[in-house]
Formats: sequence, structure tokens, C-alpha cells
Amino acid sequence: MIELDFQKCGGLIPAIAQDFRTGEVLMLAYLSPESWAETLKCGCAVYYSRSRKKLWKKGETSGNLQRIREILVDCDADTVVFRVEQVGGAACHTGHRSCFYRKVSGDTLAEVESPVFDPKAVYGKVE
Repeated sequence: MIELDFQKCGGLIPAIAQDFRTGEVLMLAYLSPESWAETLKCGCAVYYSRSRKKLWKKGETSGNLQRIREILVDCDADTVVFRVEQVGGAACHTGHRSCFYRKVSGDTLAEVESPVFDPKAVYGKVE
């Protein structure tokens, strides 16, 4: 297995999910050694949820899986880019295609993208 430097950042490393067709940045999450191994094994993005303190297969509840098409590793082996096929059209738990659906506009955040699904209907609540 390809060794990444999980020690430098306290056991987790950042993983950027990017649409493999368009280059759009979809989200940022974290990997543990176990989620890295599971991602390589299953071919879909598996992250480590810092809030739940457990492995999290992206799309397990919503169906919005991230199929890995390519993985890029930075020069220090402590950050990765997952170039993914975003199944279901949305990467964000808020129902938006990308977690980066807001932009700074003066001293406020302006929503620049509409949700593609209703998170209440999928999750029963919105975090």
C-alpha cells in the first residue's frame, strides 16, 4: 500500500474531492490510515468523520457516492486529491453539489448555488 504521512498532522490528512470531468472542488474531508486503506480497497471515497469519530463512506446514507477515478498525492505525502465521479449530483450534506456553494460578498456570505436535493428528506434533519 502507498504510505502517506499521517503523523505530521496528528493522525489525519486532508483529502480534497474534485470532479474528475470539470475540475470543480466538491469538498474537503480527512483521512485516517484506516479510511485510506478502505478507499483503496473499495474504489469509493471513505473518510474519517472528526465529529462522529469513525469511518464514513461518502454517500452511504444519501446515495451520493464518490467513485475514485484518480488520486493525486502532494510532495510531502500529507495531502491527497481524489478526482471523483460524484454519483447522485451532490457532495454536500446541505444538498448542494459542492460544499463551496457560498462566496464572500463584502462582509456577508452569498449563496451562489442552489441545492440539488432536500437534506431533510434524505437525512431527516440538517446539521
